Amino acid sequence: MKLKIFTTGGTIDKIYFDAKNDYQVGEPEIGALLFEANVTFAYSVESLMQKDSLDMTEADRKLVHDAVAAEPCARILITHGTDTMLETAKGLLTIPDKTIVLTGSMQPARLRVSDAFFNVGYAVAAAQLLSPGVYVVMNGQVFDPRTSRKNVAKNCFEGL
Repeated sequence: MKLKIFTTGGTIDKIYFDAKNDYQVGEPEIGALLFEANVTFAYSVESLMQKDSLDMTEADRKLVHDAVAAEPCARILITHGTDTMLETAKGLLTIPDKTIVLTGSMQPARLRVSDAFFNVGYAVAAAQLLSPGVYVVMNGQVFDPRTSRKNVAKNCFEGL
């Protein structure tokens, strides 16, 4: 089984420079995470953009949609910023016959303490095991993007 991974940026790929939280969205971190985890299944990574999800436009979401729709691989993982992940996920619901999993992190993968490693691992498993559909995988849970939300106060995703 092969997994196609698209990256869009977001906190998972952020690089912080100082105590004022000045940051840039850097190169995708997922390849390094999978290498460090000694992953042995076939996968490929394609960066679609390097943006904070709050800066994503409808044109960016269309780019993600079109890339996923055109991809011959049936199992897709997308790393994405958490602030607008649900919007992008809802826009992918029209794509049939593919298992599409979106994940991200609340802390950058480059930090020593980050949820990125766990979220990516859980999302990789989910993308291989779930039936066709669109899912958001965060905090050790699988969410339906139509019936979930990001709870900013608790720093997690939850069902409605």
